[in-house]
Amino acid sequence: MPRRTRPLWTLALVLYPFAAAAVAINLFMLSLMGQVVGLPVLAPAAAVGWSVPFGVPAAWLAARWVRRLIAEAEAD
Repeated sequence: MPRRTRPLWTLALVLYPFAAAAVAINLFMLSLMGQVVGLPVLAPAAAVGWSVPFGVPAAWLAARWVRRLIAEAEAD
């Protein structure tokens, strides 16, 4: 009998704060690197603001990755 798994969105919801934080850090660091070519530096608060919508697809991708790892571990 196959194990019943929870929907992917529940795992994505749990991973969302971590994914959004990673997106915020990456956006801020990317803006610091963009300063070399003349782009303005993104304020940390603005990076957090932009990470709210960009964290959704990042959390979904992380949930897919974790789900695949769990399935691979259970298959062994």
